[in-house]
Amino acid sequence: MWTKRQGLIVWLRHLKYLRKIRRYGHIIYSSKKLKYVVMYVNQDEAESLAEKLQSLPFVTRVEPSYKPYVNQNYKNSRPDQAKEYDYKYGFFHS
Repeated sequence: MWTKRQGLIVWLRHLKYLRKIRRYGHIIYSSKKLKYVVMYVNQDEAESLAEKLQSLPFVTRVEPSYKPYVNQNYKNSRPDQAKEYDYKYGFFHS
């Protein structure tokens, strides 16, 4: 069964602490210039992990990703034309 995941953006003082953060979740991306890490954790543990990470001395702030809570079904969106194109006959369906 798939577990629901949520992204956390962790801002650091120095990236040398990247190894210590790995134990809290799955790191997807780290920015050397801006000193932040994007990681995924289980959604039911996200709040408690954010508090734990915030209490670490080398973490400046932790921001949750709001993607799981955003509705991705849009009312007034146009249908994709690539799906309407019939490759077998070479024309668009109306």
